[in-house]
Amino acid sequence: MTERTSSIERHTKETQIRLEMDIDGEGNSNITTGVPFISHMLDLFTKHGHFDITIDAQGDTDVDDHHTTEDIGICLGQVFNEAVGDKKGIHRYGNVTIPMDDALAQVVVDLSNRPHFEYRGELPNAKVGTFDTELVHEFLWKFASEARINLHVIVHYGHNTHHIIEAVFKAMARALDEATQQDERVKGIPSTKGML
Repeated sequence: MTERTSSIERHTKETQIRLEMDIDGEGNSNITTGVPFISHMLDLFTKHGHFDITIDAQGDTDVDDHHTTEDIGICLGQVFNEAVGDKKGIHRYGNVTIPMDDALAQVVVDLSNRPHFEYRGELPNAKVGTFDTELVHEFLWKFASEARINLHVIVHYGHNTHHIIEAVFKAMARALDEATQQDERVKGIPSTKGML
């Protein structure tokens, strides 16, 4: 099987990011972002998606966590899109629901090459520690756009904000793992159009 890996370096006046991804990994992460909460979520994402991900990100966190979080989402999306390759023989779709104590989150994906993001649910608190929870939406939207996927996130319920976000990241990881799996029954591109 062809290796499904990719890497990127992105340097702006706000952030400097180096990111590598192996879709067919073992859940190994080496993540430094300067934003502890997003590092934690990406570590979970790596583990539960069975990806190998290295991220070295530095940003203007003295301002806030916005630029770093957003730009990691952009880079991760671009690397994912490149690593998944020509999409021949993959499942294409993923649909996973994950509980995290009081929270239940569902993520549905289509590796369609038509970017779209939908989010249904509430985050009860504006902050988890020092992290602005509105940045979760920002990260997911940018990831979906750059990965060129349909990403639908549904938070069914939950009252602990940390648990809700953690359930979302775990469900997204599992859904993407499901969608990228090779299936010997799938011949060529999984689309009647013959391309994605």
